[in-house]
Amino acid sequence: RRRLEWRLAKVEKRLHLLAGLLIAYLNIDEVIHIIRTEDEPKPVLMQRFELTEIQADYILDTRLRQLARLEEMKLRGEQDELEKERRDLNKLLGSDKALTRLIRGELLEDARLYGDERRSPLKTRKASQALDETAMAPSEPVTVILSRMGWIRAAKGHDIDATTLSYKQGDTFQAAVHGRSNQPLVIMDSSGRSYTLPTHTLPSARGQGEPLTGRLAPPAQASFQYLLTGSDDTRYVLASGAGYGFICPLADMYSKVKAGKVLVTLGDNVGLLAPEPVSNPATDRLALVSSSGFLLVIGLDELPVMSKGKGNKLLSLKQEKDGSGLNLSETLCFIAVLPAGAELKLQAGGRYKLMKPAELDEYQGERGRRGKSLPKGYRNVTRLEVIHAGQD
Repeated sequence: RRRLEWRLAKVEKRLHLLAGLLIAYLNIDEVIHIIRTEDEPKPVLMQRFELTEIQADYILDTRLRQLARLEEMKLRGEQDELEKERRDLNKLLGSDKALTRLIRGELLEDARLYGDERRSPLKTRKASQALDETAMAPSEPVTVILSRMGWIRAAKGHDIDATTLSYKQGDTFQAAVHGRSNQPLVIMDSSGRSYTLPTHTLPSARGQGEPLTGRLAPPAQASFQYLLTGSDDTRYVLASGAGYGFICPLADMYSKVKAGKVLVTLGDNVGLLAPEPVSNPATDRLALVSSSGFLLVIGLDELPVMSKGKGNKLLSLKQEKDGSGLNLSETLCFIAVLPAGAELKLQAGGRYKLMKPAELDEYQGERGRRGKSLPKGYRNVTRLEVIHAGQD
């Protein structure tokens, strides 16, 4: 196709020049007079005979003797040949079938001229695949620890209390996750981006780790907040403080680039809540708590499964501002996935309330509703804890 397009451009350029030469031929005496007498013949030729700058330059670059010898028959003959070639080229370029026939014919002709018997046998082999270092890594239990300042490390085993580890001066605990050494680690930042690192490459927790900014490139002002891991089909609930959310498989959070991928779309001054793992989307419920102390419990089957985006409205929130324009809007503060039979432990400052399934049923509603106000004294929720059935 590029070869034909190149030839078509050459043909059209030559036809353009021939049109100018024919005008010069039909007015040869006047053209020669202008060239001999005018100080600037180019603009005069362009104005007198309505020539383009390219045509005028070509006529002026032609010797007067050659101009005088121009023959109309030769010019017309070349013009007719090029016009025919242009039509043929346009037909080929305008039809995929015609182009395919041309290519097939040229290949067959090349094979006839240059082909010979194959001298090496053709054998079918399996397609080569890149070596996956993660698949070769041992599967050992590990605890990955993230500090507030974005330093990361990994310790063997799941019996690690990350809050008691030593941190750099001015730094403290941010997040921890239990997983396997051969599973990818997903890191989420405050802007809603997700990043992926091989867990088996993380530094040991015997030291203070290394800064994630040495491996990743988050946006300015963004901070690393959460750690996620598991099998590729592990699902998490992702929600924003604006009250929107969705379910996302872990495999859709993976990113191969240092800058990560935009996973959760957040508005201005909207935070990302801690992702919650899903055990059974068909039977799990989701508890939603607002900054005004409203609780709504919905079925997880009401949430969309998405690979990225904003999600659907989970909880209705009041939007308001004071007289000075200060934003006083209500926000979604906490979410918690409740497996069948699970209880919910609310903490409001120094007070605690354990809500059994029957009591949680009173707060059950449709997705996008406002929910029901919690009892007085428990509306300023500071922490949620899920107590699974059979757990002490």
